[in-house]
Amino acid sequence: MTEATPQPIPDSAATLHLSQLLKSPVIAGSGESIGRVDDLIVRLTGGDAYPAITGVVVGVGGRQVFVSADRIREFGADRIVLSVNKVDLRSFERRDGEVLLKADILGHRLIDVAAAELVRAYDVELDQTPEGWVLARLDTRRPAQFFGLIRSSGGHASRDWKAFEPLIGHSGSQTARGISVRLRGLKPAELADLLEDADKHERGEILDQVHGDPELEADVFEELDSDQSSRILNSMSDGEVAALLGRMRADDAADSILELRQSRRRRVLDLMPPGQRVKVITLMGFNPDSAGGLMNVDFVSCAPNSTVSQALSIVAAASALQPEALLKMHVVEGGQLVGVVSVIALLQADPGRAISEIMDADPVRIGPEADLTDIALLMADYNLYLLPVVDDEDRVLGVVTVDDVLEDIIPEDWRRREPAPRPVREPAPAGKTPTQHPNGAAQL
Repeated sequence: MTEATPQPIPDSAATLHLSQLLKSPVIAGSGESIGRVDDLIVRLTGGDAYPAITGVVVGVGGRQVFVSADRIREFGADRIVLSVNKVDLRSFERRDGEVLLKADILGHRLIDVAAAELVRAYDVELDQTPEGWVLARLDTRRPAQFFGLIRSSGGHASRDWKAFEPLIGHSGSQTARGISVRLRGLKPAELADLLEDADKHERGEILDQVHGDPELEADVFEELDSDQSSRILNSMSDGEVAALLGRMRADDAADSILELRQSRRRRVLDLMPPGQRVKVITLMGFNPDSAGGLMNVDFVSCAPNSTVSQALSIVAAASALQPEALLKMHVVEGGQLVGVVSVIALLQADPGRAISEIMDADPVRIGPEADLTDIALLMADYNLYLLPVVDDEDRVLGVVTVDDVLEDIIPEDWRRREPAPRPVREPAPAGKTPTQHPNGAAQL
């Protein structure tokens, strides 16, 4: 049995704003005033449907009580009318999975998934559907102010709710929702940028979400700036840090170890997987700004008499290595580097041909003590994306990739620069899929 496709909200549906409803009177079916609206409740199911209003939190005589949505006869901008004459006066208690629109959304920041940035919700729009009222859109435009007083800006800059990932700040709701599919869709660098912009509470919830996907968590930490990474690592236990660093690239893990307090380094190293620990300790022996400190110790290699087909099989099997380290196959004989061949050359060559026939027998290489300038100049002069690092006997110690060089060579003031705005892509309405525009852009 397949799940029904959510229906789009009709253009003609009635619309209300949360700001209109808050503090509006709640009227019993008999006409008697019971209290005032303190908040509205929805449940975030994680599916593709718009969240339905499940109830109202009503302020009654100094306490908050719950009124179920099925007991409401009329939603209006100036009042809510019930279909019953009495309400349960027991104090409202939030259940796991429930989200309060005023307490959790209004005035709080959410993740704008398309732009990969944190934005604040200044109002919430509700639409009436045949199934009831639903959370449909958010207004993220800051209201105009005049002498400190908020004034209406003449309309609402509303955007589809599905464009956002909320940061609820309530552990029960977060657990009930699970890991967000939309957060999984962001690139690690984008998640790292969000963490760097987030306040303490926002950062905690993003980290909790990312922590549910260990590989994604490792990728995100590789992208964090050193100050932010250090703060987060120092808030984690030794075991948590060791597990995280065990999944990271060895060069990034070595940098992170050095960001820990001296008293913690040995404890964390002892808890790391043995293979990763050896790699990290090796890298820690080099100056962090040298080729030895920048290099990744994982790379692919084969013998000169290997065939093209065998070399490509080695590349295909190296799924755990970063893609940048797979750009070239290193040809090793007797432990020494005797040549390199690009993966592109392998793909274009006869599968049965010997590697020795197509390799560059005098590859550009560099020693572990070389500094960042030497590395950058060599890469620029020879148009390299990857540079092998060798010892005095020409044994390969690791490889430096262009992304590591760029990360270290970019000036600090560039990093603080506001990035160019990304085009915002709204989710496709239900029943429609994006089509490709002749210029390459997607359109509906």
